[in-house]
Amino acid sequence: MDAAETLNRTFFLALNATPATPHWLIASGALIADYAILLVPAMLVALWLTGAEEQLALAVRACFAGLLALGINQLIGLAWYHPRPFVSATGHTFLAHAPDSSFPSDHVTLLSAVSFTLLYGGKRGIGVLALIVDIVVAWARIFVGVHWPFDMVGAVIVAWLACMVGNPFWRFAGMSVTRALIALYRKVLAVPIDLRWLRP
Repeated sequence: MDAAETLNRTFFLALNATPATPHWLIASGALIADYAILLVPAMLVALWLTGAEEQLALAVRACFAGLLALGINQLIGLAWYHPRPFVSATGHTFLAHAPDSSFPSDHVTLLSAVSFTLLYGGKRGIGVLALIVDIVVAWARIFVGVHWPFDMVGAVIVAWLACMVGNPFWRFAGMSVTRALIALYRKVLAVPIDLRWLRP
């Protein structure tokens, strides 16, 4: 375990910004670390609003995989606390964050679960885009000092496990849940749908 932590620390210090790093780069990293995650709901809403039932089901499945993965993260955090770099007084921190457990990264877990689901579902264009955002966010959160590199490795593993574990549940009830959500969407947003502001 000591060897793994040493390697983790070495990779972190190689990627972490310092006071000598250009301010614009630190500001960009902080912006990406905090707000790039918002691209996830934007992508899923775009999928929902532009596709047939199969595409809507993929958007719902991506939400399911992401929520399942985040649930696994919560269990890991309850079972094992791993301090963040700034708690361990390692490197430099350029983004305020609560001193909760660092492992795994919730941001990267969610992005990985969504990108894996989209790629497995055949949506390669938006899936690759989500994966690129995933990688950039992973870099940014290490760069600004709120996560370790191994937190990102753990996030990818948890996301993959959530996709695999969720498959049987999705095969059993996925389309039923999707159709129920479509019915709810058409009922709640009936007026803008009738006005053709939204797809039926």
